[in-house]
Amino acid sequence: MVIRSLLKPKLWITLASLAFIAVALVHQGEQLRQINLESNGWWLLLLGLGLTWLSILINGLAWRVLLDWLGQRPPGLALVPLFVRSNLLKYLPGGIWHLVERVRVLRPAIGAGPALAGVILDPLLIVAAASLLLLAGGWQDGLLVLAPIPSLVLLLPRLREPVLRRLERSKAAQLQTAVSGDLPVDGSGRGGAPWWPLAAQVVFVLVRFAGFACCLVAFDLIPPAVPQWLAGFALAYAVGLVVPGAPGGLGVFEATLLLRLGTGLDEASLLAVVLSYRVISTVADLLAAAVLAADQALMQRLHPAP
Repeated sequence: MVIRSLLKPKLWITLASLAFIAVALVHQGEQLRQINLESNGWWLLLLGLGLTWLSILINGLAWRVLLDWLGQRPPGLALVPLFVRSNLLKYLPGGIWHLVERVRVLRPAIGAGPALAGVILDPLLIVAAASLLLLAGGWQDGLLVLAPIPSLVLLLPRLREPVLRRLERSKAAQLQTAVSGDLPVDGSGRGGAPWWPLAAQVVFVLVRFAGFACCLVAFDLIPPAVPQWLAGFALAYAVGLVVPGAPGGLGVFEATLLLRLGTGLDEASLLAVVLSYRVISTVADLLAAAVLAADQALMQRLHPAP
């Protein structure tokens, strides 16, 4: 069992990414200790936290738009609170427990097949949205040519459905035991293009980038060309979702950012930005779930069940 776990690519990708960050920390440790944030820098980090928190709500709304497009929005089920509450589970080992929770709650209302499709399509749309934003960075050694491909796959039913069913089969094998039941692989059942869900996810990634940009300005890395920074962030976000790494994209996201944006910049400052953004994004997830729990507790107190 131990040998089998050591042979998993996911483990090695995670270890390689974390090792890369650790080496950067060792090399830039002295410079990091010399960085001091001024008061406006702390305010900018707080603004970044607020924007990242807002992006989580937008992501939840985008998921609701997706289920509307699928024709599978369950009546009486608060989808955004479900999304926010389950979002914390992505940090658990395995990286699938947020998906498990969403399928578990959706299945009694809309069926196992549509629930699986709605859960799998969400990260695919985020990757497609982030890839579209890569276009802002120009040629980028050929990335410009590859950037539209994920969106084209999702927008064209003849391409989308085979890809979706293949991913459903892969995830169903992981999720079936956890959700205690079969998960049929039916695809989306739609023939059109998910324009509105894709547009909603583009807004999500843009707001997410705005939170990251606050970290950049806080550490005096004012972008000389915002489109290039946006493209670099979008690439790192997409890679963090696609490449199997640690839960929450930990390590893979940061390593991609450092590799993509580190050329010609003060490495210590960029490292401080990357680490501060990881803290902000994690706190934002916790804050969103805490605010939701407090709101639900307050509503129950004001309107107790008979």
